[in-house]
Amino acid sequence: MKPSLQDYRLYLVTDPRFNKGYSVLEQVKLALQGGVKIIQIREKELPLTDYIKLASESLKMTRAHDAFLIINDSVEVVTAIGADGFHLGQEDMPVKEARKIVGQDVIIGVSVKTIEEAIHAEKDGADYLAVNGVFPTGTKENLGYLPGLEGVTKIRQSTHLPVIGIGGINLQNCRSVIEAGAHGIAVVTAITMSDDIPCTCRSFFEIMKM
Repeated sequence: MKPSLQDYRLYLVTDPRFNKGYSVLEQVKLALQGGVKIIQIREKELPLTDYIKLASESLKMTRAHDAFLIINDSVEVVTAIGADGFHLGQEDMPVKEARKIVGQDVIIGVSVKTIEEAIHAEKDGADYLAVNGVFPTGTKENLGYLPGLEGVTKIRQSTHLPVIGIGGINLQNCRSVIEAGAHGIAVVTAITMSDDIPCTCRSFFEIMKM
């Protein structure tokens, strides 16, 4: 089963570096309580065995909430735990290669910055696109070109896939991303650094109602 467009409305990307004392598992648990339906585990430093354990525990929680678990850039973790999805950057494994490994049922998302990247990802079999760099952000270094809200609009117009915005999105600017054409938003610190994660998630949903 693939997510509905509504499921993409608020998408959490976990981050162990940015938190208010919450572990990644706690971030997952609290976001699910707040109504988030798609959660991406992004771990750049964790050893593979620990990544698999963390993802496996997260998957139990997402399944209990009829939500989806996406793994960032580790096909080993995806296949080890039977995760719902796999997220790829432009420097990662090509979509076609990933699809051969994980099969047709696994959700594959791709980060894009340009119309050309979006068209290429859709042609190769991606399930959704993340427009990377709507606003400046401190969670990633060397972002380079930022497509911004204009990029969200142009990419949405160039693809049939669900489009989400990511990068510097918070409660103050999230509605503008939806108004620019995104089906949803991906959030890191505005959720992981919140004192009350479920309340913050519910606030996002409320503000983005259209």
